[in-house]
Amino acid sequence: MNDRLAEAREARDRYRGVRHRDEWGLEFSRIVAFSDGVFAIAITLLALTIEVPKDLPASKSVGDVLWDRRGDLIAYGVSFAVLGRLWLTHHRFFSSLERFDGALMGLNILYLAWVAMVPVTSDVLGDFGEQSTGVILYAANLLGLTTTFAISIYYSYRARLFKPQVAEMERRFAGPSTTVIAAVFALSIPVAIVSPEVATAMWLSIFLVGWRAGDIFARLRYR
Repeated sequence: MNDRLAEAREARDRYRGVRHRDEWGLEFSRIVAFSDGVFAIAITLLALTIEVPKDLPASKSVGDVLWDRRGDLIAYGVSFAVLGRLWLTHHRFFSSLERFDGALMGLNILYLAWVAMVPVTSDVLGDFGEQSTGVILYAANLLGLTTTFAISIYYSYRARLFKPQVAEMERRFAGPSTTVIAAVFALSIPVAIVSPEVATAMWLSIFLVGWRAGDIFARLRYR
């Protein structure tokens, strides 16, 4: 019975184009390198959205100029922190994979498309952070990004792509944690209609709660 089940799984994996990372090491490394490159470019572009005047007006000090750019600086700080955290989780996720397939690579490409949009929506947030539209656009970008990553985690678990020793940890901790982060961005969208400032403050809760979300969910489930 076990032999038949194993044969059925092997046939299914061949049909889905599942590849072992050790056997396809070069291809797997290129996928990771490409993902890292997208993150690096996106984070670099964040700094380029901050415009610094070449000539300082006589009526303004450096402090005045920086205060005028406070929206851009806040957007940069938030976006850098978010992308930095997401890069760490993305790196850990790929380190946990034993195998990969076409569906997962498609999800990764979609995920990177959201990452590449962050500098654009961050620039809008810096210029129009006091308006609901600017905050909603940024939150929608991050909602799409985190939702795609959560789907990637749950798909990899169901498709048995994780290393056996870490699969359960990904399901119990990484999946719920990413889902909570996505929920924060989703909830901030209707809040932004009433108060863009409160919606922006909600994102800060990601760094206070998001790290512990998976642990909290696991304890509630396995009491």
